[in-house]
Amino acid sequence: MNSDQLTNILTIILFIMLGILSVLVIIYIVLRLSDKKRKNKQIQQEQTVDNENIEETSGEVKSTGEYTKKSIYSFMKFDAIQDNMIISDNGKRFVMVVECQGVNYDLMSAVEKASTEQGFLQFLNMLRYPIQIYVQTRTVNLGNSIMAYRDKLRQIENRLARREMDFNSMVNSGQYSQEEIQKERMAVIRDRNLYEYGKDIIINTERMSLNKNILRKHYYVIISTTPEEANNPNFGKEELRDLAFNELYTKCQSIIGSLAVCDVHGKILDSVELAELLYVAYNRDESETYGMERALNARYDELYSTAQDVLDRKMKALDEKIEEEAIKKANEVLLNVAEESKKEREVKKKEENLNDLISQMAKMIIDQNEDFVGTEMADKAKSKIDEEGKERRSKNGKKETTSRRNSTTA
Repeated sequence: MNSDQLTNILTIILFIMLGILSVLVIIYIVLRLSDKKRKNKQIQQEQTVDNENIEETSGEVKSTGEYTKKSIYSFMKFDAIQDNMIISDNGKRFVMVVECQGVNYDLMSAVEKASTEQGFLQFLNMLRYPIQIYVQTRTVNLGNSIMAYRDKLRQIENRLARREMDFNSMVNSGQYSQEEIQKERMAVIRDRNLYEYGKDIIINTERMSLNKNILRKHYYVIISTTPEEANNPNFGKEELRDLAFNELYTKCQSIIGSLAVCDVHGKILDSVELAELLYVAYNRDESETYGMERALNARYDELYSTAQDVLDRKMKALDEKIEEEAIKKANEVLLNVAEESKKEREVKKKEENLNDLISQMAKMIIDQNEDFVGTEMADKAKSKIDEEGKERRSKNGKKETTSRRNSTTA
């Protein structure tokens, strides 16, 4: 075989290899294009399913333009709150939250710190499932505390007014011993001090409420689960929710028991507390001035108003104000009348005993000047005063007897 034949054979082999390589490249390109088309079709189907779910749950409104108006529910990471759980991913993922009370680590002794650290290590070692630790900072709202203080102070004020009236009645009746009167006086003083202390608390709390930088941290442990039966069509939503609740509740109780070793007390949040947690997370600024409780009371989530009529509410508020002012005025008038009657009785008693008081004062003056007038003269003067007093009392007794006889005859 000469060189020319060998060259021809190699050339033929080279062309054959190039042809095979071209065929392989074409096959590869065709496979990639088909795979890409398949993926695009799958993505379009998933988007269509998601859009249908959004339309079913939230009533999505599509515009005729180039964009689509999506419901707020499509941006939220959860579907509902039921049975103390946050439900997401179309009822396939469930979340339960444990709120923990923090401990002041800096104020502990060395032994207490070592015990706390050892307990926390035990907590970490017992974990067999993933958890999340979430810290939420909230502004302390003192408005509810101030309202509660005012209600308590109003009750104390009414009780103090009644007790003062009872005390005045006891003193004026003359039917009680000094021990009983002193006991009642101490009770009045105690209620008065309590009332003054309550006023000081309200003033200080109102001053604190002016400071918007009073913050409090809340610590949470978040446990989530996705039941294996979530993809099984034989299980309904209620069954999946029951399975998830049992699993999460067991895990939460295990975490609470483990944290209790290091003096960290926890509790499982109920549905209302979970709603408040999410409300603060989604409304960081508004929650400081417009809390979840006020938002619910305002019925912001209702399609129609079910609140009481404005005039009826105003009438009710006026009735409450009239009753409150009437009680206050009655207490003031009764106190004033009690004080006036006490003064009138003292004046009348002094008028009746005017002559006796004058005689006693005269005898005191004679005693003070006994060194100047002499003992004998002072004794005679006091004796004369006593005789005049006896004569005056006997005359008054005769007048009273005569008046009684006349009234009997009449």
